[in-house]
Amino acid sequence: MTLLEPHNLPFAGAAILLIFIALAQVIGMGDMFEGADADLDLDVDADGLEPSGFFASLVSLLGIGRVPFLIWLAMLLFVFAAIGVAGQQGLIETMGAPAPMWLAAPVAAAVALPVTGALTRPLARLLPQDETSAVGLDSLVRRDAEIQIGSARAGSPARSKVIDRHGHPHFVMVEPHDPSAVLTEGETVMLVRREGETFYAVQYENPMLALN
Repeated sequence: MTLLEPHNLPFAGAAILLIFIALAQVIGMGDMFEGADADLDLDVDADGLEPSGFFASLVSLLGIGRVPFLIWLAMLLFVFAAIGVAGQQGLIETMGAPAPMWLAAPVAAAVALPVTGALTRPLARLLPQDETSAVGLDSLVRRDAEIQIGSARAGSPARSKVIDRHGHPHFVMVEPHDPSAVLTEGETVMLVRREGETFYAVQYENPMLALN
């Protein structure tokens, strides 16, 4: 059995998309995903709303928001493809034939979603957190930040690293204070204000003025 057989096409598609995402990150195209990452990372406190009931249970089950969206998506694609191919192979060995594509894909997805959610729990503890209880987020205003991944534009924040007064790193989403500006990867900027979970930064006219 090969991955490109008709009954495995959904799983082959997931594997190809996973490879594309990985290659895009490696060759520096990660900023094309930054807008999606920012939009799809769920903030359960946004606009004063807290998830409850079925929605809260679903978010917890799927692990959404525990890790950056691209990591969550990559895990989901991998688990979906692995479960699908393994399931089809198991059916061939036991029943003599694989399940039809239209049946195998939704069944694999139904299994992959909670499995991905379970895997995000230990992974989230290993990843740097965007904020900690050691300092308030407002205390990061007027501090330097380094753009870590991609470019920050108005409406499309980039993940950035800022060091608090205790020397601890924080990873926050940053947009330019000037809507016409573009903050590039590796650039050091100053955070000047915060709105919700997004910080706004200005560029240094002289890069030598940036603080270490």
